[in-house]
Amino acid sequence: MRAFDRTAATRFPVAVDAALREAGWQPGRWDIKAAERWADALRAHVSPAGHRHTVFPAAVEAWAEFGGLRVAASGPGKHIAPTPFHIDPLHGLHLARTVADLGRALGTEVCPLGQELDGQALLTIDAHGRVYSLDHTGDWYLGSDIDHAIGALVTGARPARLSADGAPRRTGG
Repeated sequence: MRAFDRTAATRFPVAVDAALREAGWQPGRWDIKAAERWADALRAHVSPAGHRHTVFPAAVEAWAEFGGLRVAASGPGKHIAPTPFHIDPLHGLHLARTVADLGRALGTEVCPLGQELDGQALLTIDAHGRVYSLDHTGDWYLGSDIDHAIGALVTGARPARLSADGAPRRTGG
């Protein structure tokens, strides 16, 4: 049984469910062939300095269910502006060292998940299913799983900034 199986009526808040459905998601969506192609492409890539991506079940499951979706977020947002995003791990293909560095700071494996704002931030997922965003201002914790991260991006919930040791810390009120 997949970790993401929940009752469709209660899985996502109404606004998040609507944004996902508008992007093409529906309960039961599962494209494992696309997820496997992404996994193969990431595993095959070696940076000029020899860095490689790691691939693990949490990433493959997230790609299988949400891969390829371009979610347009709109509205005022809870704390910050909602963020449009695209789930496609190949956005991080050439960032193997950056992703590995985050993994070392977190003490776990990390893999690309997609991007925010047409490339202004890289979305990543760790081996435990937690989701992060990396941008020019720092590294951010979006949620304990893909559902919470999608909810944060769509609703404009303020993410937690990661400290130097990789621990999330809340900023601002």
